[in-house]
Amino acid sequence: MSEAPTNRVMLGALVRADLLVLLKGRRSIVVGMLLPLWILFITNGQKGTRTMGGAYYVIGIAVAYGLATFGLMGYATRVARDRDTGVLQRLRVTPAPPWMVMGSRLLAQSVANLVVSLVVVVVGASMHHLHPSLGQYLLVLLASTLGGAVFLAIGQAVVGLVRSADAVNAVGRVLLIALIFLGLFGASGVLGTTWESISRWSPVGCVMSVYAGVLDLAAWGSTQWLAVLACAGYVGVMSAVGVRWFRWQSA
Repeated sequence: MSEAPTNRVMLGALVRADLLVLLKGRRSIVVGMLLPLWILFITNGQKGTRTMGGAYYVIGIAVAYGLATFGLMGYATRVARDRDTGVLQRLRVTPAPPWMVMGSRLLAQSVANLVVSLVVVVVGASMHHLHPSLGQYLLVLLASTLGGAVFLAIGQAVVGLVRSADAVNAVGRVLLIALIFLGLFGASGVLGTTWESISRWSPVGCVMSVYAGVLDLAAWGSTQWLAVLACAGYVGVMSAVGVRWFRWQSA
C-alpha cells in the first residue's frame, strides 16, 4: 500500500503546475510588463518626472501598476475562470488541503511579481541614471512582497465577492482603471489637494511610497512607515473579505 504524499511534495507539485500555467499565459505577462514600462516611458522627461514627485516615485508607481495588473487582471481572473470550469472543485477532492490549493497559486504569482518588479526597477534605474546598491535591491524584493500581497489580497476579495469569471474580469478592469487614474492624475496634483491625499493613501499610492523609500533610503521617514502600515491594513482587510466570502464553485 503506497504512502500518501507529504504536504511538501504536494505543495511543490502544485506550485510547479501553477508556474507553468503562468508561463503559458503569455498575454497576461506581456500586459503586466507593458503597463509599467509605458509609465516609465511617458514620464521619462524632466517635466514628467518632476510632476510625479521625482524619479524614485516614477519607478514606484510603475512597479505598483505592474503588481496591480497581475493581481486584478491575472490572479483574480485566473482563479475565477478555474472556478467556473470546475478546476477548483476537482482540486478539492485531491489529498491537497484547500489552503494548499490557494496557497500555491498565491506563491506562484508572488514569484512572478518579484521578477517583474526587479525588471521594472532595473529598467527605471537605467532610464533615470540611478545606481541602487545591492542592499536596496534586496529591499526592493521585500517591498515587492508587500506590494504584491496588497493587490493579490484585493484580487482575492474581488473573487470572493463576485461569482462569475466575466464579472470578475469586468470589475478587475474597472478597479485597475480607477487605480491608474488615481496614481497618474491624483498624485500629480492636477485634480486638487483632496484627490492628491486620496491618491497618496490608496493602494497604489502606499505601494509607490514604499518603493520610493527603499530606493532613496535617505528620504525614508514617517510617511513611508505609515505607508507600510496602510499596506498591511489593506492586506488584512481584503484577505479577510476574500476568505470569508470565497466560494469554490460559481453556482
